[in-house]
Amino acid sequence: MATATKHVTLRDPLDVSACTLANVRQASRAISQVYDAALQPADIKATQFTVLAALSKNDQLPLSQLAEIMVMDRTTLTRNLQPLVKRKLVSIAPGKDRRVRNVRLTSQGRRLLETALPLWRKAQSQLVDGLGRQRWAGLLDDLSQTVSLTQA
Repeated sequence: MATATKHVTLRDPLDVSACTLANVRQASRAISQVYDAALQPADIKATQFTVLAALSKNDQLPLSQLAEIMVMDRTTLTRNLQPLVKRKLVSIAPGKDRRVRNVRLTSQGRRLLETALPLWRKAQSQLVDGLGRQRWAGLLDDLSQTVSLTQA
């Protein structure tokens, strides 16, 4: 049985074409286009889908905790939540401590997420199949380690 060989191109890490930021952003834009196209029939952007998915795992989350999960600053998250609030997909309400604002997925948001989930799964499968399951899992591990490294 032949084993798949991993092709590693050694690059000069100080060559600007090997800029981690530029390459991750380029990949991010390309991947976002795949998910945005897949989710278009549900009338939702991939970035909005990820917020709804994060909220679906919790009854409600403080805005600061959701920002942490999404690896976003609170002001950026607040701007990204505004269209979802306007569409009544999420609600934001003061917590017991008035300084805390809790974000909750509404029933309308839950229904949209259920509609969008099969579309997301199709895009997800396209990328997993294209990369191969092992390479995809390695990519997720590498990205997770990168996030951890930058949060230290």
